[in-house]
Amino acid sequence: MFTIEDHTHMSRALKLAELGKYTTAPNPRVGCVIVKDGLVVGEGFHYRAGEPHAEVHALQAAKERAIGATVYVTLEPCSHYGRTPPCAEALIKAKVGRVVCAMQDPNTLVSGRGIQMLRSAGIEVDVGLLEQDALDLNRAFIKTMRSGLPFVQLKLAGSLDGQTALKNGQSQWITSSQARQDVQAFRAQSGAILSTSKTVIEDNASLTVRWSELPASIQAIYPEKALRQPPRVILDRKQTLTSDLRFFQSQSESIIIAPSNEHFDELDWSKQLELLPIFKTLAKTYSINHLWVEAGATLSRSLIREGLVDELILYIAPKLMGNDGRGLLGDLGLTSLEQAIDLDIKEVRMVGKDLRIIANPISKE
Repeated sequence: MFTIEDHTHMSRALKLAELGKYTTAPNPRVGCVIVKDGLVVGEGFHYRAGEPHAEVHALQAAKERAIGATVYVTLEPCSHYGRTPPCAEALIKAKVGRVVCAMQDPNTLVSGRGIQMLRSAGIEVDVGLLEQDALDLNRAFIKTMRSGLPFVQLKLAGSLDGQTALKNGQSQWITSSQARQDVQAFRAQSGAILSTSKTVIEDNASLTVRWSELPASIQAIYPEKALRQPPRVILDRKQTLTSDLRFFQSQSESIIIAPSNEHFDELDWSKQLELLPIFKTLAKTYSINHLWVEAGATLSRSLIREGLVDELILYIAPKLMGNDGRGLLGDLGLTSLEQAIDLDIKEVRMVGKDLRIIANPISKE
């Protein structure tokens, strides 16, 4: 069904889509390549929500050469009017001959309709080329479209024996500057950064993306003004945040989950907050499909125990702290080894002098 040439051009489209990973949220990352008579005549990728989609950029580059051409796009062309017109309609008007999609769009507003529009217009459409790569590229967008919940990455950092700070609270710095740069890169890719008022107060944290602290490889591609600042979501049940904190000196958007926030009226503020309805509201009301979590042991433990963590990012520093430290998660309430949280380790690598492990919790259901 698919030729070597098809694979080559879709691989290029996927590479283009990756260029939007720091800028497109909450929209998906999409790349597009247009080929005519074996030559690439147009390329494009989606850069930012509200701006033209990948297909539009590629069509603008191809111009009249798009007539009869083959279009490679990493996600089904949209079929509805949002902040921009339908890409399927643009491809029809451009009189392309064939469209190859890596995957169907899980968005119910599209979900096969774009493909059907193209086929009804007499355009050949093939779907499924390098589909897994396309799925991996947009894990957060796809999860939210399918489940109504954001994709959750939990960041933890500690010593080799699992301690995050001394008992007196001293924690700066357990990990290396390279690891902290790596964290900035993860922040920059996220849809929002989640933490607690306790963490914000204790660390006087701003929880922003600091361009000057990003790895040089990212700075070389993205000028400071290009990067978006993810909203900061803070759990503040007891309303302890005060305006003098460094957190409020930033222009970045903040979403405070407190009794004063009307979007969370259904919560029982007298008890520990229920995370599942909070996450559903963040996805539905605030269009957040990707949460990067930096918090203490209490929230981290709750997320893991409630099965809300999709991916764990763990930085391990070459230090030993023994019983003089605070543990990563504290008491999980386990009474047998069968209750332990199993992990599927996806990646292990050195970041500076620290070890970074990326793992997915394995559901016991």
